[in-house]
Amino acid sequence: MPPEVVTLVNTVIVPIGLAAIMFSMGLSLTLTDFKEVVRNPKAVFGGLFGQLVCLPPLAMAIAWAFQLPPAMAMGLFILAVCPGGITSNAITYAAKANVALAVVMTTLSSLITVFTIPLLVSWGLGHYYLAGEAPQMSARQTTMQLAQMTMIPVLSGMALRRLNADWADRMSVWLRPASLVVLVAVILFSVLVSLELVVQNILRAGPAAILLNVLGMGLGLAIATALGLVRQDKLTVGIEVGIQNATMATFLSLSILKDVSLAITPTIYGIIMVVNAGLLVQWFKRRAARQAASEPVAADSAA
Repeated sequence: MPPEVVTLVNTVIVPIGLAAIMFSMGLSLTLTDFKEVVRNPKAVFGGLFGQLVCLPPLAMAIAWAFQLPPAMAMGLFILAVCPGGITSNAITYAAKANVALAVVMTTLSSLITVFTIPLLVSWGLGHYYLAGEAPQMSARQTTMQLAQMTMIPVLSGMALRRLNADWADRMSVWLRPASLVVLVAVILFSVLVSLELVVQNILRAGPAAILLNVLGMGLGLAIATALGLVRQDKLTVGIEVGIQNATMATFLSLSILKDVSLAITPTIYGIIMVVNAGLLVQWFKRRAARQAASEPVAADSAA
């Protein structure tokens, strides 16, 4: 692929796509939606704790266990420090779980990570690379770029919805499918750019990416169970903690750090995360069906 095309996609198309995704999320939000924080604080803060606090150390432990080279380990760490993505909201909707909770968690994690990603990625580069070998990154500039692609679009979308809710609803109908198209396009672009590296390293990076996804969902379910959440909220937290914003991880790898090797793990993760989430949803549905079928039997026995 010509370098000019790669540069154009990394510096223009991907940032615009990410901003469009966050803008579409903002169009569907009002301040009243954040009452979910007050109504269901255990679910919101439990999920954010799992995603923002527990996931990065989990990624580091997986990278250590698989003895990943610096670029793959760093790519896994980048994934773990990213927020949830709009894909998790779509999966939550398809699973008939708590969409309001999913959207609030995704929004809050996206706003918080504007400030945490630059700090954690800077630390990770120093941890995984020897002095002088790490890709260069300005924490201040990265914060500004992330704010332009996440915070400003979300707040702009919310402001426009407040001014004209009908127009916001019409725009959302167009932008939501477009957001999924952007996600798929970024993953495909990442595959094309790093195809040779992905093929060469899939057996080494693949299991680590799959395990982070699976254990992330398991972590979310464990936290939700410990907090005594209802079934729908358990599934929502499991999806939110386990499904990371692979689009943002790809952007950080290719556009900010400008290192194709860092995109190997996020690319593999972006492909398998939807499959694993689908399996989780199906498992939940079968489990719920078994429980529902056993309840009449239990009731008859008690009688």
